[in-house]
Amino acid sequence: PNGTGVADVTGIPAEFGPAKNVAWRIAVPPGSSSPVLTKDAIFLTAAEKAQLITLKINRETGRLEWRRDIPQSRIENRHQLNNPASPSPVTDGVNVFVFFSDFGLISYGPDGNERWRLPLPPFANFHGMGASPILAGDKLLLVCDQDSESFLLAIDKNTGRQIWKTARPSVVHGFATATIFRDQVIVPGSYLLASYSLKDGKELWTVRGLSWQIKATAVVDGDTIYATGWAPGADPGQAKPLPAFAEALKIADANNDGKLANAELPPAFKHGGSWTAIDLNNDGFLDARDWGFYRGRREASNVTIAVKPGNARGDLTDTHVVWKHQRMVPEVPSPLLLDGILYTVKTGGIFTAMLAGTGELKKSARVQGAIDGYYASPIAADGKIFLFSEQGKAAVIKPGAEWELMRVNDFDEPIYATPAIAESRMYIRTASTLYAIGPVPPK
Repeated sequence: PNGTGVADVTGIPAEFGPAKNVAWRIAVPPGSSSPVLTKDAIFLTAAEKAQLITLKINRETGRLEWRRDIPQSRIENRHQLNNPASPSPVTDGVNVFVFFSDFGLISYGPDGNERWRLPLPPFANFHGMGASPILAGDKLLLVCDQDSESFLLAIDKNTGRQIWKTARPSVVHGFATATIFRDQVIVPGSYLLASYSLKDGKELWTVRGLSWQIKATAVVDGDTIYATGWAPGADPGQAKPLPAFAEALKIADANNDGKLANAELPPAFKHGGSWTAIDLNNDGFLDARDWGFYRGRREASNVTIAVKPGNARGDLTDTHVVWKHQRMVPEVPSPLLLDGILYTVKTGGIFTAMLAGTGELKKSARVQGAIDGYYASPIAADGKIFLFSEQGKAAVIKPGAEWELMRVNDFDEPIYATPAIAESRMYIRTASTLYAIGPVPPK
């Protein structure tokens, strides 16, 4: 619930895999979205052969109940590990709501009939979009962070009509899904954590200091919000400050046209990665806005933070940050909070436990047998924590400040989606298959 990753269930086995403790399995088309559950159904999205696909699967039997396709209306730029079905669907327990960046938003009823659709304009995110829609009452919320005209959108879930739309002018491309805190929408983005009124979308408060590219969803626990942000080149000691734009023009603008071409930049100003990543409007030059983002990027720091906003408004950076930690910050997986301990997993199989109240690091070590890339977020149920790696390793952890590795299972194919858990089953999506892990029904 609300992106916590914690399920209050029992009966989830520690040993499982393609041939062990499988209640059922079903082949599914390609996609990285996570399964979402109703009382008796599973919704999943996929994409293949220029079709954007929504599936409804029976939770008890694994039988496909319906499949709905819409044509891919455009093909957006995206990272090689991203795909048109990366954002996860969301359900109100009856209907399903899906977002495809190559089209927009669509809602289907339980019978598969289309309830409404809302096409959205093309997005300017050179890695492709990744944020998933969420529900808060009758509002469907979607973060659309991109290199120009980022915004947070609220849609009436019953009609598909826009309720409000709030610009996020200081934010560029990002991939974090929103979460709900009281009557607020919490959105991590480039350089800041922001809160918006659920009622009308008005910005309420911000905390500066996040990294320049955000992928993980914030986690809420009582009166505290935990957020992480990791991006390349922003670990402690990697900052490379740049001068203000006016000074940079004096140094490097050889033709005095008021902008900077890549060829004009001296070595100290050069960007080591893709030019597209800093040329936000993709015109071949850096203007004042591009430079401001690039300058901030060179000085940003990867961080995990805890914030207690109370009822405050405005910039809370210097007043409401409880603690921050600048090492062992995960890139894509969201943190997991369980029994007062904040857990994170990052590429290399580094699993970290910190005291949620103080940020004190208790244990950080590699998960032996699962040293790999990580995109799925850690989840917890039945007194266990489950980690799922890019190459299909499924590590089972005994929780605690001094956590212990119980075992590592292997699906032998990639896992990018975070599994879902309900009752005594865990639903795991691999590159080709959706598995129901749990008690095997008698034949």
